[in-house]
Amino acid sequence: MKDKLSGQVDLTRLLDPASAPGLIADSGLRSALVARDATAACAILGSPSFHDPDEQRALRASGPAAALLTSWQRNGVELCARIGGSYALAIVDARRECVFLAVDRFAIETLCYRADDSALSFSDRADCVPGRGDQLDPQAIFDYLYFHMIPAPRTVFDGVRRLPAAHALLVDRQGAREIRHWPLRFDEQHRLPFEASRDRFRKLILDGVAAQVDGHQRVGAFLSGGTDSSTVAGMLGQVTGQPTPAYSIGFAAEGYDEMEYARIAAKHFGCQHHEYYVTPADLLDSIPAVAQHHDQPFGNSSALPAYYCARIAQADGCTKMLAGDGGDELFGGNSRYATQRLFEYYHAVPAGLRRLIEPLCTDDSVLRRIPGLRQATGYVRHSRVPMPDRLQSFNLLMQLDPAKVLNADFLARIDLVEPSKHMQATWGECRAPSLINRMLAYDWRYTLADSDLPKVRGATQMAGIAVGYPLLSDGLTDFSMTLPANWKLRRFKLRWFFKEALRGYLPDQIITKSKKGFGLPFGVWATRHPALQEFADDSLKSLATRGIVRADFIQRLLAEHLPEHPGYYGEMVWILTMLEHWLRGQGSPEVSG
Repeated sequence: MKDKLSGQVDLTRLLDPASAPGLIADSGLRSALVARDATAACAILGSPSFHDPDEQRALRASGPAAALLTSWQRNGVELCARIGGSYALAIVDARRECVFLAVDRFAIETLCYRADDSALSFSDRADCVPGRGDQLDPQAIFDYLYFHMIPAPRTVFDGVRRLPAAHALLVDRQGAREIRHWPLRFDEQHRLPFEASRDRFRKLILDGVAAQVDGHQRVGAFLSGGTDSSTVAGMLGQVTGQPTPAYSIGFAAEGYDEMEYARIAAKHFGCQHHEYYVTPADLLDSIPAVAQHHDQPFGNSSALPAYYCARIAQADGCTKMLAGDGGDELFGGNSRYATQRLFEYYHAVPAGLRRLIEPLCTDDSVLRRIPGLRQATGYVRHSRVPMPDRLQSFNLLMQLDPAKVLNADFLARIDLVEPSKHMQATWGECRAPSLINRMLAYDWRYTLADSDLPKVRGATQMAGIAVGYPLLSDGLTDFSMTLPANWKLRRFKLRWFFKEALRGYLPDQIITKSKKGFGLPFGVWATRHPALQEFADDSLKSLATRGIVRADFIQRLLAEHLPEHPGYYGEMVWILTMLEHWLRGQGSPEVSG
């Protein structure tokens, strides 16, 4: 695979006043957008913008790389506080004797790097970082099996790190250190009348869509039939004054197909609607390519239908797609937000009463044998688990027991509590008083930056089409952080403000439905279609020879678990299948000890 931005900096030369100026002329930065002056060089990927109008005018006049370099010379590491949009940037500065890397708020664009005492190398892809070795990090593979992706800053390659969203890397005489450049500050005391907030909200979405359309002749929209994609599709038509080219994916499997709602939205907004039904044959054709396109193992099963959606749009003449990602995570739309609020109610029970209740809710309690009380004891047990670990109470890998899933030698090289440490550190970055805002900030990292955005980015890159996320514009994000917490989650009603603000704009059927997106019925199909079943069997049995997953677990998973509960265990079959095909694309990599 090819990267879009890369570089390799000799730190010994950079920190030597005599040779540093010559390094700028031959800095090794590679990107479509590079600018240099006498003392520094800047390479940029994406579409950055300045908050200051004068600086934004300069960006339009001279191009983003030159404008960012000028601002860097004036502001140094404070540059990121002055810019927004989507970007990954790299600056090599001989005068300041440093290298500065940064990515945007949500890591819409990415940067990976490896650093030692003598050199810093980087790329927007982990598998393209110059000088990386072939050894794989066993902890990263465990993280993949746990999260179904590998959260930053770890990558699957030993010694290669990925910059987390809203972070920068500064390398100078003091060494290399990561810095959060966008603080997570929610204003929970802000109050505006509903009508004024609604009008501003709608305008911000429209502005975000207009900004993404700029420079493109034909822009399409992903349309799942949920509130986010329907809103974007509708406003795209307002911006262009033309029927929106909208693209939807369906599945001929009960409980998975949402084409009905996509059709409602398309008819309501007068879209040019294009439908495609993904089949098991499509999975057989595309799984290896989708798995190997990503720069490390990636298990979001919506990646494949998103790819087909983008491919159809590209063939239809679109040069860019707009995605609805971000609405749930900015405005409180995921069902787990209401679930965790229910668990939090337990902590309002007086401590003395809780001390009486909790001994009755242990594993061996007789109450667990009584219908109705079993659920009550389960509620107490889960409520006692602190956040954010409670979010992973039913983690598939942990439910199956890592000792029964993983090879003993592999298991000995990993830290089983590392995912919990990672989650706790992420949870601690946000100090918002309300539970809902802390969960949103948490999901900006795990759901958006590390899962959903790489899914859409990978799908559109494979299809050869650009993508934009109007619901993640800086203006809309900042606006969401000033809304009252109970406008996002009102008792147990999800995304209350978002839906009420769009009532009368969206069809009522869209507002009242629960969104599923492009979920893939892989497990169901793997039990019903012989060719796909054979493909999964071959993939997992091959994986069992690599010393990561136990062969007896693979046998039980395929012969017992999957046929009994294909919707549940199909997810494990999928992530193991994607791991195997990613590894095949790497040849014969070694897992480091």
